Amino acid sequence: MQRSLQIAFRGMDSSPALEALARERVRRLEGQFPRLTGCRVVIEAPHRGAEAAKTAIAVSVEADVPGRGPVIGKDEQERREAKNDHTAALNNAFEAVERQLGKIASLRNNPPAPHAAEGQSGVVVRLFPAEEYGFVEIDNAPELHFTRNAVVGGKFDELTTGMMVLVTVAATEGPMGPQAASVRLLDRSKAP
Repeated sequence: MQRSLQIAFRGMDSSPALEALARERVRRLEGQFPRLTGCRVVIEAPHRGAEAAKTAIAVSVEADVPGRGPVIGKDEQERREAKNDHTAALNNAFEAVERQLGKIASLRNNPPAPHAAEGQSGVVVRLFPAEEYGFVEIDNAPELHFTRNAVVGGKFDELTTGMMVLVTVAATEGPMGPQAASVRLLDRSKAP
């Protein structure tokens, strides 16, 4: 990685065991996905009201990959006090990142064939809902800018970062560079 690993504990004491596990999981990520440029792990005990019997542990893992926004995995679980198991949330967050990185690697290594009527498959990499625009990434191309009006069926509010979409590239560039003429959500019933 180009930047060193960052591990932070919030609302709880640091744990050498959790830190060691996080470092091991990052080493495995680097082995599987050598293009990683950085990784941040936040382990915290979220604030709970007095009515909560058990405190929870929450983990957020953010991995940086060149040419796209951060890949994020999160999990939150109650602490298993009987077994003193604080690792489940950490492992689940890393597994979510691994799945997303696997999809990204698969798209890069086996790009889908473009279909003239539907456009190309892409991934939403950044969204700015308040400003009503975002960016989508398709293989072998710079990120494409799109606006709320380019989303077919008025489904802009259903978009999330990391979502697969069908993109038609516009013939001309817009004020923010290359742009998408249309962005269509994939049929979720056909998704893997």
